[in-house]
Amino acid sequence: MNCRNAIFQRTIWFALLLITCTTQAQPLFNGEPHKGGAPYVAAQATWIWYPGDFEIWLANKMQNRRTERGSFFPPFWKLDGHYVLMDFHKDVELSEPEQIDVFVEGNYILKLDGKGYEGTPQQVTIPAGKHRINVKVFSTGNVPAIYIKGKTIATDSSWLVTFEDKEWIDETGKTSDISATTWLNAGSWNFNEPDQRPSQFKLAVKPQSPVAATKNNGSLLVDFGKETFGFIRLHGLQGNGKVSLYYGESKEEALATGTCETLDRVQVNLGSKKDSVMQLSKAFRFVNIQMEGGASLDSVSMLYEYLPVASRGSFRSSDESLNKIWDVAAYTMQLTTREFFIDGIKRDRWIWSGDAYQSYLMNYYLFFDVPSVSRTLMALRGKDPVTSHINTIMDYTFYWFLGIYDLYQYTGDKTFIRQFYPRMQSLMNYCLDRRNKDGLMQGLPGDWIFIDWAAGLSKKGEVSFEQLLLCRSLETMAICAGMVNDTKNAAMYKQLAADMKAKLFSIYWSDAKNALVHSRIDGKPTDNVTRYANMFAIFFNYFNNEQKQAVKKHVLLNDSIQKITTPYMRFYELEALCAMGEQKYVLNEMKNYWGGMLQAGATSFWEEYNPSKQGAEHYAMYGRPFGKSLCHAWGASPIYLLGKYYLGVQPTSPGYTTWTAEPVLGGLQWMEGKVPTPHGDISVYCSTTQIKIKGGEGTGTLRFKSKTKPTGKGVVINSKGDNLYEVTVEAGKEYEIKYKN
Repeated sequence: MNCRNAIFQRTIWFALLLITCTTQAQPLFNGEPHKGGAPYVAAQATWIWYPGDFEIWLANKMQNRRTERGSFFPPFWKLDGHYVLMDFHKDVELSEPEQIDVFVEGNYILKLDGKGYEGTPQQVTIPAGKHRINVKVFSTGNVPAIYIKGKTIATDSSWLVTFEDKEWIDETGKTSDISATTWLNAGSWNFNEPDQRPSQFKLAVKPQSPVAATKNNGSLLVDFGKETFGFIRLHGLQGNGKVSLYYGESKEEALATGTCETLDRVQVNLGSKKDSVMQLSKAFRFVNIQMEGGASLDSVSMLYEYLPVASRGSFRSSDESLNKIWDVAAYTMQLTTREFFIDGIKRDRWIWSGDAYQSYLMNYYLFFDVPSVSRTLMALRGKDPVTSHINTIMDYTFYWFLGIYDLYQYTGDKTFIRQFYPRMQSLMNYCLDRRNKDGLMQGLPGDWIFIDWAAGLSKKGEVSFEQLLLCRSLETMAICAGMVNDTKNAAMYKQLAADMKAKLFSIYWSDAKNALVHSRIDGKPTDNVTRYANMFAIFFNYFNNEQKQAVKKHVLLNDSIQKITTPYMRFYELEALCAMGEQKYVLNEMKNYWGGMLQAGATSFWEEYNPSKQGAEHYAMYGRPFGKSLCHAWGASPIYLLGKYYLGVQPTSPGYTTWTAEPVLGGLQWMEGKVPTPHGDISVYCSTTQIKIKGGEGTGTLRFKSKTKPTGKGVVINSKGDNLYEVTVEAGKEYEIKYKN
């Protein structure tokens, strides 16, 4: 592709987003128009659309950019589209006439109090008084969207929108009653200027240079020093011939011209030197550039492509190897946080619900970028009717529900639930309709039971792990139904969850095995015990204390139970152990497992890691020598573990209105870090003799153990017995406690 100067202009566009893209969605419109004459603070105008439609449109663009050795490689599942006809409106009350500027993506008619203006006006004056502004937009290629700005009138999430106004006119000319129409608050994402059109969205880019380049007989091997993502740029390209680019997350992959996963080919016919930027962004560390015929080039660089979102969370400790693990985990998250939370940057560059669910949790301890969570949830859900599980995977459907529950717990924002509760219902109805005669989930034709990449893992029959995830999803539905005042269904979901939990233990719990067994086949529980359902039941708090201790001993710390080799499920295994106070054990596991990847040359964390493999064996997966992703979102879980279970910070009521900090050193001499919240950070420092803490919002409870009576100047320390102490942490105040670990 010829050099595109426009690419550099994106960086300017996104410098503005760097500040705004982490802003939370505004609260739902309360239905009250602004009263002229009352104090007024002008709202920021932004582009608006039907909630979820831009996200679906953008996901379609992103997920269909995947190529495999130059071939188009689309997703495996059904893709929905945006609604093509949209009706926007806002009721206003003005004390004086007001001129508004109108910008629209699509064909449109602008109405005032039901009467349309001629043509497609870009500027109109709204008279004083009470009025309804209405814009109806049609667009097939892009999402129907509008941007309106006046002195007091501005498009934002308080505007209402529908894809079906159910309007008609009778023979007398009377307009129908449209009270049956369902209106939602408009969606938006900080496209805050008229020329920042949603249809023109692109990620930001910035130039980067390689750290080394080696020439050899018409070829050039370029090393960018670490895993990265973006557009390769060829400088000084000229001649008549062909240039082939072979990308590699490893040197071995880049040199394997016949089996590397991604490549580009450029036909050159240039009399004078010219720069060329590749059309599609790629993941790589190394690029092997082969020149044939008379083609030549001077040098190579790249345009690093990224979502401008700031890292708010941090972690440092007395253990430098652990610090390195945290840094690489954070970099892995940066690379996989793009238009949406994706799985891996080489393949698939798709939105997988199981991968994304872990990204949400890690995001809350690193970026706290709520729009990225909401966008990803919207894109995954798509539209009705539901014809298959999300990503065709049963467990991935349930992770979608869990993601909504966590979104509310960490942010306190009910907007997503209020807007998308009907889609939650229809997806849950799909699941409930697929239960068997015993009310259990069992794989049906078209269902993929994934759980984990594990050799020989049985997916037959009624798998306990799926029942457990359904139970948690039903609990989520009960909570969300209550938020939208759907009391009848709230009671139904609560009862269904209770019934499912009872079945989980009556069918799968084995006193002989001291654990939940893996499955039931033909009405009989199997003897097979796996880690999955057992570790989830620990941090879901489904076990009593006796069961927890039994599972820890007989499953989690039992080497005869099949081991987990993916960071994906190591995430949950280590969380379960942390939830039971095994931070010292988990710290060693993190250093061995993630540290093992670093020793094997990782610069971002992988999709799978088996310490028994050697050299290039690490890169193989899916029957391909370089099929494995060496930058996978689910590899970044130390961010979450260190923030929640070592710094010990988590919300105890939605949006950190109340929260706890229970720092656990786990063998470290000291640690410090920040955990982001909706409106501030919580800072924690802990050593073997001192704790310092400061909260940015809400009311916190610092909880810790001390072998001696702790002290602190001006600090009220409450003893809870058994060497346990608590301190109430008020927002904005810093506390310092002397104690003995």
